[in-house]
Amino acid sequence: MMLALQQQAPIATLDKNIISVANNIGLIFILELATNSKKSDTNDSYLNKTYLKNIMTHHAFASDERKMKATNKSSSKIRETTMTTNNTTHFGYKQVATEEKVRMVRGVFDSVASSYDVMNDLMSLGIHRVWKKVAIQLANVRNGDHILDLAGGTGDLTKLFKKRVGKEGSIVLADINSEMLRTGRDRLINCGLIDNIRYAQVNAECLPFADNSFDCVCIAFGLRNVTDKEGALRSMLRVLKPGGRVIVLEFSHPIDKITEKVYDFYSFKLLPKIGAIIAKDEDSYRYLAESIRMHPKQDELKQMMVDAGLERCEYFNMSQGIVAVHRGYKI
Repeated sequence: MMLALQQQAPIATLDKNIISVANNIGLIFILELATNSKKSDTNDSYLNKTYLKNIMTHHAFASDERKMKATNKSSSKIRETTMTTNNTTHFGYKQVATEEKVRMVRGVFDSVASSYDVMNDLMSLGIHRVWKKVAIQLANVRNGDHILDLAGGTGDLTKLFKKRVGKEGSIVLADINSEMLRTGRDRLINCGLIDNIRYAQVNAECLPFADNSFDCVCIAFGLRNVTDKEGALRSMLRVLKPGGRVIVLEFSHPIDKITEKVYDFYSFKLLPKIGAIIAKDEDSYRYLAESIRMHPKQDELKQMMVDAGLERCEYFNMSQGIVAVHRGYKI
């Protein structure tokens, strides 16, 4: 318990000052794209200077879960029924055999591995860099910490974590997809990041690490592609040290109707076409849009984390709920 409290001491202040310029800029970007606006004020340097100045939408601890509306509960049951039925699960909007989903998801990321960074830019209009920096802030990683970067992709978060853990810490960049893992490894080596970084091809549902191994387990834009999300969360809890935290950064569900309609238009009308032009792969981009809609809503995922055994679970909406960071602790 003492360790857990020590981990959180600086976070209370941090949470009050952390931002997301993305909370406002994200919607502006989408509206501009949908209306063919040519405004381009929001470059990386602007975001880097301002992303710690505004407050993110913040939801309270899991004890407030009982306050969820009845309509949300009913929609959760419908979603759960649609997502997994006996030996089938969802692959986007399709129902497929459970054992087939891993192969199909692997196919998607084999296809987009070489253009993954471009894909992230298309999915987020470039704002994913801000979202990742916010997730890193919320992870409260310190010098000497040991980190598991699950579904690590091309190593963006590993690169950011590396600056914080220093020479005494370590990072395991893990992904179920060998092409993604190879791409991430090559990219980090090209950046001169070699020391204290290991690579592992793993399934998040059954992590091959010893109990109490990591100070932080982070999964960014990967949980929605996992078949057994509950099993993955339990596995993350097992390998987490007492006082450690799980960070889930994921595309989520807009919190207002206007953002939802605009984002749906972008996701289903524009994104697949852009994917077809840039990556020559319209189907994979359509799947990615569909997988976001099938992912549990913010309160549902928070409850899943509680059910897995994590404590003090909470989430932070960014870009009007288009993305959310969930955080839970092992106490």
